[in-house]
Amino acid sequence: MTPDEERRRLGRGLAPAWASAWGVDEFGVFASLRVGVVEQRMRWIGPGHFMMGSPESEAGRWEDEGPLHRVELTRGFWMAETPCTQAMWKAVMGGNPSRFEGSVQLPVETVSWDDIVKFLAAFNERVPGFGARLPSEAEWEFACRAGTAEPRYGELDEIAWHGGKSDGKTHEVGLLKPNRWGLHDMLGNVDEWCADGFTSYEARTAIDPFVAHGPGRVFRGGSWLVGAQFVRAAYRFALEPGNRYGYLGFRLVRGQELRQENQPSQEPVPKQR
Repeated sequence: MTPDEERRRLGRGLAPAWASAWGVDEFGVFASLRVGVVEQRMRWIGPGHFMMGSPESEAGRWEDEGPLHRVELTRGFWMAETPCTQAMWKAVMGGNPSRFEGSVQLPVETVSWDDIVKFLAAFNERVPGFGARLPSEAEWEFACRAGTAEPRYGELDEIAWHGGKSDGKTHEVGLLKPNRWGLHDMLGNVDEWCADGFTSYEARTAIDPFVAHGPGRVFRGGSWLVGAQFVRAAYRFALEPGNRYGYLGFRLVRGQELRQENQPSQEPVPKQR
């Protein structure tokens, strides 16, 4: 069953097969799943369009955030309300690789893109029929912006744990204000790996864009470690998929399989900033 079919089921009062609870609140449709005693709430993100990247006038902008271009997402998807927690990682993998400890509600970090591929396979064995994956870079930015076109979806200190606010560490997920679609910590706390390989943008409309291969894997959102320049919806960077750092985490998505229709030109991994 596709996510869009699940959305229609919800409209008829029927929950997805994988859901332990579901409902509608001021942010929209949500459904929860469980692995053992650990719960993750998912938010329904409907199809739509937005301008991806940043205008040349945006403060803190990096060149690889342009050109600003229209993106159309033709399929809806479910996205986790928060980054994956240490509790969920432990429930699935049985251990905790994180640098920061003290609460299982802290985001899991020090996980590579390759580690997450293994996690997703194990997760999907525990939750049959869910089909967890990472978001595409376009899905991530669309969900982060939640209909806004500003650098951030709210005031920086109200929405993000960043280098000027974090006291040099991660914080429990979901403590700060969400965006308009009910998603917490899209900016700050931990950077979030995406499914895509890195490539440059093109000045044209892109429909369901996804880069299957590339010299590095993209991550988005900024983290507890960095300043405001890096904590913006358009900010993007990439690393080799085996890298692990205390600022790198991720969040779950359930959606249609990502497919790349045309192979873009390959770009080198961006230089360290």
